[in-house]
Amino acid sequence: MKIGILDIVALPARGGFESVVRMVLSKQFAAIMPQAVSVWCQQLGHRTHYATYYGIGDPYDSLPHDLDIVFISTFTHASGLAYALAKLFRRDGALTVVGGPHAKSFATDCLRFFDLVVKECNRALIADIVGGHYERGSILSSPPPDEIPLVEERVREIKIAAFAHGRRYFMTTIPVLSSAGCPYDCNFCVDWDKPYRMFSRDQLVRDLRFIADRFPGAIAGFHDPNFAVRFDEVLGALEELPAKLRPRYIAESSLSVVRDARMTRLRDTRCVAMLAGVESWLDYSNKTGLGRRTVGIDKVRHVAEHFRALHGHVPYLQAGMIFGLDTDMGDEPVELTCAFMEQTPFAWPTISTPMPLAGTPVYDQYVTEGRLLPDLPFAFYFTCYLVATLKHYEPIDYFDSLIRLAEHASSHRMLARRLASTTNWGVRAIHWARTVSAREDVRSYRRMRQLLASDRGFLAYNRGESTVLPELYHREFEALHGRYAALLSRDDRRPVLEPRADLHPLGRTGAQGRGAVRVARPPEAGKQLA
Repeated sequence: MKIGILDIVALPARGGFESVVRMVLSKQFAAIMPQAVSVWCQQLGHRTHYATYYGIGDPYDSLPHDLDIVFISTFTHASGLAYALAKLFRRDGALTVVGGPHAKSFATDCLRFFDLVVKECNRALIADIVGGHYERGSILSSPPPDEIPLVEERVREIKIAAFAHGRRYFMTTIPVLSSAGCPYDCNFCVDWDKPYRMFSRDQLVRDLRFIADRFPGAIAGFHDPNFAVRFDEVLGALEELPAKLRPRYIAESSLSVVRDARMTRLRDTRCVAMLAGVESWLDYSNKTGLGRRTVGIDKVRHVAEHFRALHGHVPYLQAGMIFGLDTDMGDEPVELTCAFMEQTPFAWPTISTPMPLAGTPVYDQYVTEGRLLPDLPFAFYFTCYLVATLKHYEPIDYFDSLIRLAEHASSHRMLARRLASTTNWGVRAIHWARTVSAREDVRSYRRMRQLLASDRGFLAYNRGESTVLPELYHREFEALHGRYAALLSRDDRRPVLEPRADLHPLGRTGAQGRGAVRVARPPEAGKQLA
């Protein structure tokens, strides 16, 4: 059969700087599982056409129009584009299948537009799908795979996703995976109930050797939700390569993992960027290796000290923080984050809002409390908009706080301090680009704040006092999706939300509380449909 696989990683760029970011950076966000599906279908004897859409060009024309099956992977913010494309490919006669983060969270809504919805998959499930074993209108799930195709098996897909006109460029990142799941159970995270498990160490060594041989100079990007929980095993795999051959790599980890003497091993194995989750100054402290009693300014001091030590070994650092949690109130979270920025100018602060994605305890909580904004299209499930009413902030106050945070992060003074903190030209370029992007965020936040202050209906909706979706959202939806917006009626844009699952508010482990560590071995291979 003729099978297409499309990985949607961004909505259409709207010109200018956004187009540059899409072409240089967003292009590298392609996921591993769509590549795995492409390889599995090839191994099953089918002709596959793999493509990624990162906001440039026409996603519909990135695949042939005479496919037998099309697999589309999307996150929630881009689900409207996926739905529009499903209509086009279904019209062309293809069996339409959706997977990825959005399908895991909102499978029922996906089923309005796709023939099959896949929440989790392994090779056996993909074989059954292409073998025609499931009726249209099915929601499918399987045990997660205990291994994924090697980098050398994904070379074709990697070149399509990460290269420019067939050539590697300075941002080319080769995606690798050493583990899945997470050892923490933060109630807002989609991986809260996915036990940490490490993949084959031998496969990791093979992947690293292949990258060193085939793509010298390229960056290995670890897609692990939490890198090197079993630190010695993962770093040991990197250390098997001679020092001069080790590829540079990027990883996302917890400060509790990368501590003390381990920092030297990160440097020696050529870690060039580390993304570390701080989450909150008032809660969620296990990722930082601090107890629950270390909060507020004390937590800022400890975390800043940890970042300063890490910066001596890893050139680029990012600190992930969430604003708008139920534990946040008043000016304190903003003041603490600004204080952290001052102490760590070399670390880029990412500020996000907790997204109530179905299957997480926070989603159950918001549904129970009636806090989700009604009929809000999924296209607005990102930080520039409110998705739910916040416990301790009025909408205008919330955006005032976001403006203050983004202005502080993108100020000329902070940019100068960041540029002065490094001689690495690549790190300097990233700091400059992210500063420009943060200034765009400031404009977006100011616009939302102005609308809230000037439009009573818009304010009432965002306060949860009105159930009527303001017309503004439809205009925004059409601007975000371009010509594809016309394929989705207003009824199509209205989401079908999942019922609450009655999850424990603190996560699966309940009495252990937020951030409790869970480590499990991989499940048996070859299990069938769950």
